[in-house]
This record gives sequence, C-alpha cells and structure tokens, in this order.
Amino acid sequence: MSQDNQQAELQTIVNAIRTLAENCQGNNIALLSLLRQLEGLHQEIRDGLFQASLPDNRQALYTLLKDIESQGGWPYIERMRLQALFVNVEAAHNNHKGDETIINVATTPELHNGEATVIRD
Repeated sequence: MSQDNQQAELQTIVNAIRTLAENCQGNNIALLSLLRQLEGLHQEIRDGLFQASLPDNRQALYTLLKDIESQGGWPYIERMRLQALFVNVEAAHNNHKGDETIINVATTPELHNGEATVIRD
C-alpha cells in the first residue's frame, strides 16, 4: 500500500473515531470505553508490530529517530490525573451538599496507588 493510500485510510479511521466520540458526547461511560479501546490498541501496536519492525542497524535507527524528531515526537496517550478529575467531582459535591456519596482521594501516590475510594451509605 502506498504512503498516500495509508494516509487516506488513516484519515478515514480518525474521522470515524471522531464521529463516534461526538455521538457519545455527554455519555462519560461510552467515552471512557472509547479511550480504553484506543489505549489498548496503542499498546497492542507498540508492543507487537512496532517493536518487531524496529531497525537492526545504526543507519536505519538514525533515520527513525530523525523522523520521530521531525514529525512531532513519540506518540503518547496521556491519562487524566485523578486529582484533575476530582476537581469536577468536588465542584459537583459542593453544589449537591445533600448527597450521600463521600469521595476520598488519596493525596499521595503511595496511598491507594492514587485511586479514589467511593463510599456509599
């Protein structure tokens, strides 16, 4: 497959994912599922096909590194930090003081591995 055909096919996939995400707007569970699928696909490609295709000589490695540098760096899927996520939860909690849900977020990574604890009475 030519480079132009690959780019056109990739753009079609990107457009389909963008449309799916827009159709899920307001449905945080569906959007989270989409993000998990994308993260899983990223890991699958990186750990399988990409690693298997890594260069085996210095010249090819130099070419790859040059391409990575010139084309925007290493692809990375950033995870939302729980502290940032819970800023919204705290604001919502302040707006709904009568709710029975208590959210306890560990303030250090050592506690609960940075995970949230949700307690329902």
